[in-house]
Amino acid sequence: MIDSSLSPWVRVLTNLLVRFGIWYAAAIVYGVFIIAALILSSMYYYVATGEVMLLDVLAVVFFTAVSSPLVIMVVMQSIAQLQDSQKFLETATKQEKLLNQSLKDNIRLLNTEIDERKMALNAKYRAIDELRKEIAERKKTQVELAQQGMLLRSIVDSSPDLFYYRDQDGVFAGCNKMFEKVMNRSSDELIGKKAEDIYPVEYLPDVLKTDRQVESTHEPLTLDVKYPVDGEEHWFEMRKLPFINDEGEYIGLLAFGRDITSRKEAEQALETAYKDKGKFIATLSHELRTPLNGIVGLTRMLLDTDLGKQQRSWCNTVFSSAETLGNIFNDIIDLDKIDREQLDIVTEPVSVVNFLDDVVNFGALIAEQKSLSFDVTRVGDLDVYAHIDPTRLRQVLWNLINNAVKFTQQGGVELECRHQQQGDHSWLIMTVTDSGIGIPEDQLTHIFDMYYKAPDASGANAIGSGIGLAVTKALVKAMGGEIQVTSSQGKGSCFMVMIPLQLTEAPVQQNFSCKSLNILLVEDVPLNAEIATNLLEQRGHEVIWAETGEDALAFVETEDDLDLVLLDMQLPDINGDVVAREIRANSEFDALPIVALTANVRSAEEELKGISIQGALAKPINTAKLDKMLATLFGLERECVQQAAAHKLVAQQSSANVEVNEAILDKEIITEFLDSMGVKAFSRSADLLAKLAPKYQQELFDSVENDVEEYKSVAHKLKGAAGSVGLKAVQLHAKKMENECLDVTVAERQQWLDELETQIKEGLEALQSFLSKLAVD
Repeated sequence: MIDSSLSPWVRVLTNLLVRFGIWYAAAIVYGVFIIAALILSSMYYYVATGEVMLLDVLAVVFFTAVSSPLVIMVVMQSIAQLQDSQKFLETATKQEKLLNQSLKDNIRLLNTEIDERKMALNAKYRAIDELRKEIAERKKTQVELAQQGMLLRSIVDSSPDLFYYRDQDGVFAGCNKMFEKVMNRSSDELIGKKAEDIYPVEYLPDVLKTDRQVESTHEPLTLDVKYPVDGEEHWFEMRKLPFINDEGEYIGLLAFGRDITSRKEAEQALETAYKDKGKFIATLSHELRTPLNGIVGLTRMLLDTDLGKQQRSWCNTVFSSAETLGNIFNDIIDLDKIDREQLDIVTEPVSVVNFLDDVVNFGALIAEQKSLSFDVTRVGDLDVYAHIDPTRLRQVLWNLINNAVKFTQQGGVELECRHQQQGDHSWLIMTVTDSGIGIPEDQLTHIFDMYYKAPDASGANAIGSGIGLAVTKALVKAMGGEIQVTSSQGKGSCFMVMIPLQLTEAPVQQNFSCKSLNILLVEDVPLNAEIATNLLEQRGHEVIWAETGEDALAFVETEDDLDLVLLDMQLPDINGDVVAREIRANSEFDALPIVALTANVRSAEEELKGISIQGALAKPINTAKLDKMLATLFGLERECVQQAAAHKLVAQQSSANVEVNEAILDKEIITEFLDSMGVKAFSRSADLLAKLAPKYQQELFDSVENDVEEYKSVAHKLKGAAGSVGLKAVQLHAKKMENECLDVTVAERQQWLDELETQIKEGLEALQSFLSKLAVD
């Protein structure tokens, strides 16, 4: 850019020079001079003389043309030099500015460096001071840590709980005084050693097993273990925890143990007390039921005779009272089962309408005793079959109807039965409404409490045991249902029971053209009872199931048309031989056939020696022998057995091509039951065993230490249940557990339990696989 201080003409010439170069610019200026000379001379002569003198003008132009090139070149060269000088000056000025800026930057950097060096020097002095302070603090902290370590060690050593630490290789790296005391070794003898070097051989497998479990799962484990201390057996609650680093790697195991010997002894004493109470209840029930059954039976006989109105009323009252007392006995027994958490619900396909008819007949009978009305309302489709426990559900309704009648002096009782569908679920809703004294509102929240009796209108406690509604609620809950109550004092109460219904098809009865028998089945294992019931019902017989010997005697006394008693020899309250003797003690039942059910026929015949019985069947029941026994005892037509055999042949052919592991499953037994029951019914039995197996395992675990007799009893039940569905390996293992448990150590009994868990799992999987293949075929 040309400096603005130059004259305008110089700037114009400079721009021309920059734009066109020196020669083109000179030519342009030369042309401008010629034109200017021509114009100016013409104007001059015209103004001076009044006309343009051509020659004079040409003379001026010629002179200009001759003299101007030199002038123009001199001017152009001067301007060019001036332009170069200006560029030089501008460049020098820029360089000076850059140099000045560089000098300023260097000075600023130098100043900054000087400041930083001053700051670093100050920081150095401060760091030295901080280091001195840190050294002092570290010395102080080391002293405090040493003191805290001593304190922590004192606390750990004085703890009544044992503690130890083992590294990832299983080597003991630390422990406290209590662990030294339990192991009867000093820490110097323990640290650096492995479990194999410390624990006795009989305890070592369990220790290593639980350690591996913690290491593999990275999850804490709590268990109760028994270990000798100073020659006495002590129980410890051990908690083992994995020691994990920041990368999630297992680097060791921490273990804490608390001596719970006193608690275990208390638990065992409590368990013994529970068992003693159970035996007492069973004995008491037996002693009271015998005269009570006589009362019920004789009262029924009296009601069938010609009686006066008052006499019939008295007999009805006696009958109703005896029935109520019997129900109280049932509540007491169930109360004991609730305490033990052994309240079993065993479902079976039942006609809902037939079941309700039985309940209605009972309700009408007891309402009649007090001249009360008993109205029944049925809503929805009740003519269906469903899987329910008829005994338990009947007990619930009897309790509610009994209470309704007991607390109603006038008016009546209403029973509403409703089959209701809610989404994918089906419900049986039963409502018992009375017009009795009602329940005060502040008592409704306690009405289902154990031993609670709401006060009546006078303020006195209501009549009753106070356990009926508590047992009722427990039964309803066990069946997966709900029970609710609403009441208004002086206006009556309303109890509503909701039970889920699993609808099913009506049981298919195999037509063997046989006489229909009324059979009492006495069996304490629900699975065995279900299978035996299915076998008998599919042969057209009616079956009444008794779970205990006391129940069996009660049924014998009260059922008038029994044709046969199938009697298990090992029962939870009294043995089968005692039941048989009780039955034979009454001459009225001399003609009632008794057939023993036992795993050992010879042993049963020896126990029943001198008692009149009509035979014995080995468990699991062989269908051919069952048919033969029924034919022999009751003179059934030969075609009955022949038809059963033909049906069996068809089922055998259908399962012949399905391969099974003979070491795990007994194909012959499974096929026999499939012949009579079908795949669907037998699958229900297999599912029931899968449900009962954990319970049996828990009972075996609870009794493995101090109650060998209970261990033996549960193993016997498991043996029968496994045999009933053809789990051969489980059956043989349970038989070994039953027969040899008295002669082995606790560790061996515990090892059997570990093996049993694996065998049950493998057996059920193999059975389900077999049934699924059979269903496909």
